[in-house]
Amino acid sequence: MPSSTPVPLLLQLGSHRWLVPLLADLGAHRGARFVELLHRLGLSRDSLTRTLSAAATIGWVQRNPGHGHPLRPEYILTEAGKAAAARAATIAAAQSKIGLPPGATTRWSLPLVAGISAGHDRFNALSRLLAPATPRALSQGLSALGEQGLVRRELLDLRPPASRYALTGTGQLMATAVTG
Repeated sequence: MPSSTPVPLLLQLGSHRWLVPLLADLGAHRGARFVELLHRLGLSRDSLTRTLSAAATIGWVQRNPGHGHPLRPEYILTEAGKAAAARAATIAAAQSKIGLPPGATTRWSLPLVAGISAGHDRFNALSRLLAPATPRALSQGLSALGEQGLVRRELLDLRPPASRYALTGTGQLMATAVTG
């Protein structure tokens, strides 16, 4: 039987477009300075500031209390952030392998991939699973996943017509990374 609740970590990782690349980078480099993150991630200052703020609010990133020396990182992962960074690194590696650029996912992409992988293949089932998501957000997320080649939509010849969603081969790779 499919899971009836979305994974909270995926909802948090999807809450900001750049959280997955940010956490993966901080985990790989054991912290970083703001300017290093700007250059490695290719973000604007505002986007990086918002993403760092969101990660700090969740409790994954903190300013390094020992910062001050030019070689010490300005931002480091908390203990909870290290676990999230491990999952983010797996997801970022899968995105890279598939050919998706960093930050290419929508807020609901990761939970949608996990939901479809768990057997929720109809729109209403996904809507119930991801209850805080609006139908418009789910529709846009499913469309984006379809354009990226991760999800395939099958129209069923029923009255009224219905759709069924399935992961493609590359979608299965992403689901493996997402569901860990």
